[in-house]
Amino acid sequence: MIFKKYAQTVKQSNIVVIGIGGSTLGTYAIYKFLKHSRKLDKKLFFLETTDPIDIQSKIENIDLDDTLFIVISKSGTTVETIAIFKYINSLVTCNEHNTVIVTENDSKLNSFAQANGMKIFEIPKNVGGRFSVFSAVGLLPLAIVGINIDELLQGARKISEDFFGKKDFYTRILKKARFLVEYKYSFNINVVFSYSSRLEGFNKWYIQLWGESLGKVDINSTRQGLTPIGIIGPIDQHSFLQLIIEGRRDKTVTVIKVENFDNDLKIPDVKLEGLEELDYLNNIAFSDLINKQADATIESINSVKDIPCDVITIDGVCESAIAALMYEYELLTSLCAKFMYIDAYNQPGVESGKIILKKKLKNG
Repeated sequence: MIFKKYAQTVKQSNIVVIGIGGSTLGTYAIYKFLKHSRKLDKKLFFLETTDPIDIQSKIENIDLDDTLFIVISKSGTTVETIAIFKYINSLVTCNEHNTVIVTENDSKLNSFAQANGMKIFEIPKNVGGRFSVFSAVGLLPLAIVGINIDELLQGARKISEDFFGKKDFYTRILKKARFLVEYKYSFNINVVFSYSSRLEGFNKWYIQLWGESLGKVDINSTRQGLTPIGIIGPIDQHSFLQLIIEGRRDKTVTVIKVENFDNDLKIPDVKLEGLEELDYLNNIAFSDLINKQADATIESINSVKDIPCDVITIDGVCESAIAALMYEYELLTSLCAKFMYIDAYNQPGVESGKIILKKKLKNG
């Protein structure tokens, strides 16, 4: 595979992805999920916001002379991406030795890369940014830092084969999509309750995927949309769960669990004076504790009987598991859009804001 072959040639210790939205969120989701369970070859950083404090604080902690910059923009003219790239160019000479471009084959950024002899990886025109994690957008930086991209693709392929082969997964996801669309006026808010901090990146990616794909005007000029919310357990048990249990019945909940955390950290057998009633915690693995917390949340939601709740269990902390989860959500999003008679793959509401921004910047 071209990404693995190129990865073997990269000598720099730091990899900096410059991009925003679909150009970074999917990659970050996978990296966040796996990085603490892998001895990775290199460090991966993301420059994606125009917040000056964020840019400066990240740059201060990176040796720019030992960095490969991966500039990702499907259109090649993304304001945030080019603005940050300009700033980086003021700090270090970006050239064919330290800069790679990921873009469409006819973009202005592609032309810039060719003129400067930079390596270019193409984003297919028919792949939208938020669906692009299994293209050069995600596979290139992940391969360079040492993530097993073959295992990623295997996880996605398994879901694809199960779906298009109309196996059990096909029936389950079709049923879920139909329910979400048929009851979209009753349950307009879709909550993903992820019981692992490693899934924080997945939650962010899900919010973009769901919101930007399903918030549309349908073929009958009717406004459609399902509102995504991503929260982390057990932290948000102490905030958002109250709203779920006793608030308005306008939410569905999907709880995501990790069966094997690949970590044996335990609560020690420690006696604390005055807290003896909590000694039942002693010798319990933290992974067991968090999964029991997830089970308790599921049971409490189901006990009220009028909140739709389903559970997705990830086998473990591995490439195939996170890829399967993400590909499942790409399929679910596409199915919901099909049932809602909307185009999942465009974003006219976002495009209008980009046009307004460029006018404002040009006019000062």
